[in-house]
Amino acid sequence: MSDLQLTAWRKHGAALAATLVALAAFLVPGGQVAGQQQGIRPWPANPRYWEYKGRPVLLLGGSDDDNLFQWPAEMLGPQLDLVRSVGGNYVRNTMSDRRDRGFEQYPFARRPDGKYDLESWNDEYWDRFERFLQWTRDRDIIVQIEVWDRFDYSREHWPPHPYNHANNVNYTREASTLAPEYPQHPGANVQPFFFTTPGQRNNATVLKYQQRFVDRMLSHALKYGHVLYCVDNETKGEEEWSRYWAEYIRTKADAAGRRIHITEMWDDWDITAERHRRTLDRPELYGFADLSQNNHNSGLLHWRNALWAREYVTKRPRPINTVKTYGADGNAFKHTDQDGLERFFRHILAGFASARFHRPPSGLGLNAKAQSAIATIRRLETLIPLWDVSPEADVMDNLDGAHVYAATAADGRRVLYFPSGGRTMLPLASPDYEITWIGPGGTLQRGQLGVQAVGGHVIMPPDAGHWIGVLTKRRSGPSH
Repeated sequence: MSDLQLTAWRKHGAALAATLVALAAFLVPGGQVAGQQQGIRPWPANPRYWEYKGRPVLLLGGSDDDNLFQWPAEMLGPQLDLVRSVGGNYVRNTMSDRRDRGFEQYPFARRPDGKYDLESWNDEYWDRFERFLQWTRDRDIIVQIEVWDRFDYSREHWPPHPYNHANNVNYTREASTLAPEYPQHPGANVQPFFFTTPGQRNNATVLKYQQRFVDRMLSHALKYGHVLYCVDNETKGEEEWSRYWAEYIRTKADAAGRRIHITEMWDDWDITAERHRRTLDRPELYGFADLSQNNHNSGLLHWRNALWAREYVTKRPRPINTVKTYGADGNAFKHTDQDGLERFFRHILAGFASARFHRPPSGLGLNAKAQSAIATIRRLETLIPLWDVSPEADVMDNLDGAHVYAATAADGRRVLYFPSGGRTMLPLASPDYEITWIGPGGTLQRGQLGVQAVGGHVIMPPDAGHWIGVLTKRRSGPSH
């Protein structure tokens, strides 16, 4: 993207900030949660999408970290305000305590001798969590919590961790079966920390403290109606581990009189893989799906996987979230900014209930491009709500070598997504159509059909950037 285009993204995003705040307030009205039906839940009229405070809502977001609750107040407030100012209403929050930035806290109290006591809490950790929940509630930002993050318990993060027997006064290596080091990538799934449940190795010594941590987390989170729950971050663990914690959290919520929605995030990049079906096939336990790992795919494969997932849950439709949209120039996966933007727009057009840009360097976070993309979708919603359209399986050829993705409403309106400009041919029976183009930051341009050619009319966005077109049949004016 050129400097001129990037400047346009920033300019238009800022100009629309006030409009988008007002729009977001309409989509997710302010005020306190009052009763279960005011909390986040699948929308009864179309359970593929979420409802919050009595209204359907599309969840869009981005943030510059995955464990925002750990941020000091002077950093957290501006980040949440920025999310809201561009029309965002969705953030991810791992309960992670990795000391990546230096200010992160562990949940357990540290004694004067340097050892941790897993029976005592570090108030600062939990005060930060409570503040985060309050501030997101006050801004009507939905929080998706991931309870366990496998990266906290391996490689360089494990030797200093309080759960490591060498660092606490609560159990020995022999009793816990936990080794001093786990140098493998957590995807190897060799850490016994994730095998403690009764259906696995029944490690009651460690499970006791895992339960205690989850209980404390729920004592904060269950007070709020804007929270979704996910057991793990991109796990390759055993099904029994995930099922145990999903049932455990659900039981605790039921006892507290709270209706919650929980899922699991499996690591397979192929979302049609058997492991993902552990979630997709258990709607009674997992109230929604998170298929973020599809964002390791690109182009037609990414689109077709999304449509496969949408079709797979048709018998019992429920929201499909993507809390992590990968793609940023220079990241380890060699995904680009363009990849991240395309994935964000495609998932929304495919009928997913949420999309959030992953933190840097693996994603765009909340940079100018991410802000502009969120603003673009919010502008699209003013023309046609996303729950009024269905994605088209057939991808149109872009006559300039790419693809064009589309969705259609029952009244015949069509949404066309051009990831990089170009042009396509539509077989329209008449020229009585107009098209509204939505560009960077939600800018609007009204347009007419292109020239008629053999096979239909040429449709071409204003330039080579990301453009969404809404094609509508012109209404006949009154006769005179």
